[in-house]
Formats: sequence, structure tokens, C-alpha cells
Amino acid sequence: MVRTGSASVAAGPTLAVVAREAGVSVPTASKVVNGREDVAPETRRRVTEALDRLGYVRRPRFDAAKAPRLVDLVVHSLESSGSGAVLHGVEEAARDAGLEVVVCAALTRKRGGRPERGWLDKLGARGSSGVLFNLAELSESQYAWLEQHRIPFVMIDPVLEPPPGAVSVGAANWQGGVTATEHLLALGHERIAVVAGHRHTLGSSARVAGYRSALASAGVRHRTEYVRHAGSDEAAARRRMRELLDLPEPPTAVFVCSDRMALGVYEALAERGLTVPDDISVVGFDDLPEARWVTPALTTVRQPLSEMAATALRLLVRMMDGSRPEGTRTELSTRLVERASTAPPRA
Repeated sequence: MVRTGSASVAAGPTLAVVAREAGVSVPTASKVVNGREDVAPETRRRVTEALDRLGYVRRPRFDAAKAPRLVDLVVHSLESSGSGAVLHGVEEAARDAGLEVVVCAALTRKRGGRPERGWLDKLGARGSSGVLFNLAELSESQYAWLEQHRIPFVMIDPVLEPPPGAVSVGAANWQGGVTATEHLLALGHERIAVVAGHRHTLGSSARVAGYRSALASAGVRHRTEYVRHAGSDEAAARRRMRELLDLPEPPTAVFVCSDRMALGVYEALAERGLTVPDDISVVGFDDLPEARWVTPALTTVRQPLSEMAATALRLLVRMMDGSRPEGTRTELSTRLVERASTAPPRA
């Protein structure tokens, strides 16, 4: 008897019991169960009758040709809500494509930029058909390993410029920067600052370029002291906001290039006794769940992370099937989500 919880379930007969009932060896009974042809007709009949009489349940045979293909999703971390959105998009698209997904967190590098052999060996050993990367960066040797082993891959929202020919999916960051800044300009703000990420990353530099373009189109002077870089760190964003508030003519509005950094900006304003949006308006970027949870709720530019991830998976499937995307970079539209953190400047 096999006991599950408080209920008792009778275990089915083993193959040894079936073999004894039919008067054959266990290997012979196994051949009948697995559909082998090298069994005499009379022997097959006895075994089949014993199987039916005893109620032996045949396990489904594993067919490697019909098994779902595997793809790997490698993310920097599983702790952020952004990674959760990426995982959701990949899972839905993989289910539609009949794929199984293996999720790996934080692909690390050894000294000298060599790929971490353990992970790469596992990738080859489990027979993954392709890889999706949602990471800060990969080393040249990691790219080379993927190329050498002919494993197709797609980058989701790459932070740095991928190597030539690498396929990637991202958001329309430049247009998002334009949209955020135009929203603040339309409310009447002219002293608009930006708290950006790293200086040379793709998304951050494009968002700042959009900010500058919107100011230029509106005929508003661009002030270099209004541009501050905080990486992607909440504490650094808090420090950059303090610096902006200490200027002789502080901004009346700030475009923050990530929702996470916007939390640090909120903290800096609260420290000075300033309120959002009465004293200063704030626009973020990403539209993570945190944007709805803060008080006041954050006006932000929505980056379609789930849709980006699903698009990347569909591109990867095409590459796995031997096709090549028409272009190497696919960008999905961003849009402004207006909430309570923006208002006209005080007279």
C-alpha cells in the first residue's frame, strides 16, 4: 500500500508480478510492454492477457523526437519586478510555441573574461536549442562560445551595444525620453532636470538624448547642470537629487530614467520637506509595480517588458528553425502613463 495523506491507495502490480503470472522472464515481459517484435506470438499473448488481467498500467514511452525543445532564459537577477515581467512574457510565448524554459540567474564571469564553464557546459549538456539573455553584459569569450557551438541567442533590453550581427529586442528609449519631457513642458515647466543611469549604456543615453531633443524642439535652453547620472542605484539617485536642489536655481520638474531611481528622488525631496507634485513634478521610466505603490503614484513612461520578452522568444524560435530576422534590432513603443506626480509649476 502507498499512503498519501490520510487516504490509502493500492499500488499496481509490478512487471515482475506480471512476468510470474505469464510464466516468462521479466526481460521478456518488458519487451512486450515496450512493443518489441522479437517475442513469439504465443508468449506475447500470455503476457498481454496477464497485463490486462492484473490491471498493469503501461507508462507512456518517452519519444525524444516529440519532447519539447528547451530554451534557456538567463537573467541578471530574479529579485526585481522587471525580471518578473520578462519571465512572464517568455513563459507565455514559450507555451504558445510548445517550448520548455530553463531559467538561470546571474551568469558570472571568471578573471580574464573567460566564460563560467559550469553554466556553459550545462547549456550544452541539456541540449538547449537557444538562449535569451536579460543581462547587463556578456564577455567576448561568452559570445564566441555561443557562436562556436552554433547556439542561437537573442538579447532582451541589452545594456551595452551587442556585437555585430547579434539580435536584440528593446524599447523605444529615445522616444520615451521625448514623451516624458514633452509632458512636463506641456504643464508649463522649463526648469526640467534629468537623473539618468550610466553615461554610456544604451537605454540611458537614448533617454537623455530624447530629453535634450524635446527641450530643443520647444526652444527651452538646455542646462548642463541639470543632467545628473546615478547609474541605476536608488541611493545614488537620492544624492543626485540633493545636488539638484542645492543649485542656485533648482529645477521645478525632474525626469528620472528609471522607476527604481525615482524612489530615491522621492526620498531626497521628503528629506527637504518638499512635496510631489506641489513643489516639484517627477516622471519615471519603466512602469514597474512600484510606480503605482508610491505616494503620490508616479507618472512614468511604460516600457513593455513582457511584450519585449515575448517578441524575443518568437525571434529566437525563428532562428532555431533556420530563419534569420530581417534586422538585428527590434524596438517596441513606449507610452506615458499619467498619475499623480506631475502638475503645473507654482506661479
